[in-house]
Amino acid sequence: MRWVGGGSGAGKTTVTRLLAERFAIGLYSADATIRVHSGQLDATGAPLLERFRRMNVDERWVQHDPVTMYATFPWFHGEGFGLLIEDLQRLPTDVPVVVEGFRLLPHLVRPHVSNRRHAVWLVPTPDFRRAAFLRRRHADAFWRRTSDPDRALTNLLERDRIFTEEIESDAARNGLDVLYVDGGRSVEDMSEELAARFGLRR
Repeated sequence: MRWVGGGSGAGKTTVTRLLAERFAIGLYSADATIRVHSGQLDATGAPLLERFRRMNVDERWVQHDPVTMYATFPWFHGEGFGLLIEDLQRLPTDVPVVVEGFRLLPHLVRPHVSNRRHAVWLVPTPDFRRAAFLRRRHADAFWRRTSDPDRALTNLLERDRIFTEEIESDAARNGLDVLYVDGGRSVEDMSEELAARFGLRR
């Protein structure tokens, strides 16, 4: 397995798709798959998720401050991670697989990493993250469906800044690497760096 986690808007999906295409390896999106598995989680095993489900869009993104939003967002605190690991353990082992998603918290991934170079977390600068969010199409720009889109976006960006700082600290505590993303490098350059780090060959 190769692991690419990190903050929202860092380009994880884009760079890992390019890796999968160029090197003919598998790609597992933790963010997409957890939506499928979330139905298996209940209030006992995932209390934050249960609370989140009961909120409307304004309660999620407008009415709470960013610190509370971070503290109560289920995917920032490992709920459902065990289901992803069960999924990955069922995959064939004859082809490398790159696993990507912001739900890959360093302390949860670390026990499953045999070579530390095979895991990295992408850390976007605030300006890069904001620009990435503003480029999102309507279906993905969920904050626009609130009663106050500007406030919702401000809250969301601040919440994700808090999360990204925690990712940096978590990675450092576990001896894992981060890669800073500020827009100064192309996706192609980043994919080549990850390929070298991951030991991928065409």
